[in-house]
Amino acid sequence: MKYIDEFQDPALAARLLDDIRATVTRPWALMEVCGGQTHSIIRHGIDQLLPDELELIHGPGCPVCVTPLEMIDKALEIASRPEVIFCSFGDMLRVPGTGRDLFQVRAEGGDVRVVYSPLDALRLAEENPDREVVFFGIGFETTAPPNAMTVHQARKRGIRNFSLLVSHVRVPPAIEAIMQSPDCRVQAFLAAGHVCSVMGTAEYPALAERFRVPIVVTGFEPLDVLEGVRRTVRQLERGEHTVDNAYPRAVPPEGNPAARAMLDDVFEVADRAWRGIGVIPDSGWRLSARYRDYDAEHRFQVGDIATLEPAECRSGEVLQGLLKPHECEAFGTTCTPRTPLGATMVSSEGACAAYYLYRRLDLPTRPGSRPTPAAAPTSAGMAAVTVPSREDSSVV
Repeated sequence: MKYIDEFQDPALAARLLDDIRATVTRPWALMEVCGGQTHSIIRHGIDQLLPDELELIHGPGCPVCVTPLEMIDKALEIASRPEVIFCSFGDMLRVPGTGRDLFQVRAEGGDVRVVYSPLDALRLAEENPDREVVFFGIGFETTAPPNAMTVHQARKRGIRNFSLLVSHVRVPPAIEAIMQSPDCRVQAFLAAGHVCSVMGTAEYPALAERFRVPIVVTGFEPLDVLEGVRRTVRQLERGEHTVDNAYPRAVPPEGNPAARAMLDDVFEVADRAWRGIGVIPDSGWRLSARYRDYDAEHRFQVGDIATLEPAECRSGEVLQGLLKPHECEAFGTTCTPRTPLGATMVSSEGACAAYYLYRRLDLPTRPGSRPTPAAAPTSAGMAAVTVPSREDSSVV
């Protein structure tokens, strides 16, 4: 693995941008699938540095954002029970459910704890045998293996007071759903490198061939993103549609066989609802039959949950790439990281959060107000841009 600084070199960025400008001859629309890539793009101003012919569309690649409201409300119901210790990563606590969030449940007396690993939750179950410990397992193929391993360990060690609230989703079916949408403008994809580091690239050639779109596996540093864009534009200009691995330092073609074996053992593929999008067939996982006793939905019988999305929140359109965050009337006014209407504003990978953190001064803060001027970044200054840290921001 190279040092990160080597992938933020302004001189190399300028060379990649020159190559992209020399290659592009017509408008193209590319979608980055990963929320981490979205934050890198907005933080470093990559979308502003690219030629006007290229549009980067932000896809549904934020795991917190696509967790459906119904699942958030199930989490709130379980976390409110006095016998439960409810464990989650920190970026889920402020995600709004119907009328409240996990912070409010904790303020009302619920035992809600932030953990840094699902194994921390398993340790709590061992230390508190008289309590039910639930871990909120969300995310794409990247976070699914450690959650699967934790359930495997719980069964192996006979820990019966642990369960997993599962909301895992898979990238390839989402790409298929995006391409089948009548409103789709996407002509190529930057695939998420960390997902492919687990699953490999075998699922993507069929998608590239079926929909005739290039799919380039891409990393997360500025040079990674620019190289992914460069390779994608070259394919588009040549009329090609193949899968190209631009992140070989982390992604072998076969992925991680041990992680994939764990997924096959603990989970089974299932239909899954995506917040703001709807149900996508075969787009997620649920616990397989031999591990069903560790499924928190079954253990706590929370199947009958009524949900209500805020009418003014347009995060569903943002997640589908139909709307840029600042084009939502609520952005930065009634919807902020401290008063979010949707998960895209509070997640550390949400597109709305990225625009609020790094692009807010470029945009009107109130309807009808005048935008504050902000100079577009230059490739020479890209790596030296000063941005607020996670600790300085109000994003969880």
